[in-house]
Amino acid sequence: MSTFERGNCTSSVLACLLLSVIYVASLYVWRLNHLNRDHPSVIKRRFSVFIIGLLSPITLYLGINEQFYPEASYWQLLGLRWSGLLQAIVIPTCLTMILFLGPLYMQGVNGLWQMYMEPAYWLSNMKTLIWWRNHVVAPLSEEWTFRACMLPLLLQCFQPKTAIFICPLFFGVAHFHHFVENMRRGMELKIAVFSSCFQFTYTTVFGAYASYLFARTGHFAAPFAAHAFCNHMGFPDVSEIFVYEDSMKRAKIMSVFVLGLAAWCFLLGPMTNPSWFNNAILWKSEISAVA
Repeated sequence: MSTFERGNCTSSVLACLLLSVIYVASLYVWRLNHLNRDHPSVIKRRFSVFIIGLLSPITLYLGINEQFYPEASYWQLLGLRWSGLLQAIVIPTCLTMILFLGPLYMQGVNGLWQMYMEPAYWLSNMKTLIWWRNHVVAPLSEEWTFRACMLPLLLQCFQPKTAIFICPLFFGVAHFHHFVENMRRGMELKIAVFSSCFQFTYTTVFGAYASYLFARTGHFAAPFAAHAFCNHMGFPDVSEIFVYEDSMKRAKIMSVFVLGLAAWCFLLGPMTNPSWFNNAILWKSEISAVA
C-alpha cells in the first residue's frame, strides 16, 4: 500500500467520522432537555439537520479521488440521476416489502390493510410532525449523509462488500445519542444500555442493507424508499404472533415470517442487479482494496 493510498483511505474514514459527529451534534444544538423528542418544538428545531445535509456533500467533493471514478460526475456519485430512477424507487420498496412479508400479513389479518385504503388515514398522518420526521426528514437526512455522502468515499479505498459493512457502523454509532435521551427521561442504566445496544444492532444491520442498495443501484432514492418504508413498519414484533389463541393461525403467521426472510435473502442479489438501474459506477468489482 502506497503512502498516498493509505492517506486517502485514512482521510475517507476520518471524513465519515466527522460527518457522523456533526450530524448528531446538530440534533443537540437546541437546549430543550426538558422536552420529549416527540414534542413539536423538538421536532421542528431538529429539522435543522437539513442544514447539515447541505454541507455534507462538501466532504465528498473534497475527499473524492477522481481516478477511482473517472467516468462519474459529482451528482452521479451522490446517487442523483434520472436514468433508472423509477426502478430504484419501485424495486427496492418491493424487496423490502418481501422482507416484511410476515408483519404485512399480520396487518392484513388484523384488518389494517383496509385502513390503508382510506384517504383520511393518510391525510391525518400527514398533518403530524412525527409522521414527517419518521417518513421524510429522518430517511432523507440520514440516507443523504450516511449513504450518499459517505459510501463513495469508502468505496474508493475498500472493496464494495467491505465498504458496505463499514459504512453502517457510523450510522449505528450515531444512534447512541438516544442513550442520553433515555437517561434524561429517568430510564434505568441497565435498560438504557440494553436499549441502545439493541438499537445499534438493528440500525447497523439496516445500514448495511441501505448501503448495499445504494451501491448496487447507484441511486439515492433506493435506500431512501426502503428507509421510509421500514420506519412506517417499525421493528417487527414477533411476540405479537403468540397473542393469537388459534395454534394454526400462529403457525401460518410464523411460516409467512420465515418465507418472507428466505425470499428476501434469495432475491436480494437478483433484484438489485446493477444493470437494471443503469449503474456502472458505484458497484465495481475491480475497485482496488487499499485497506
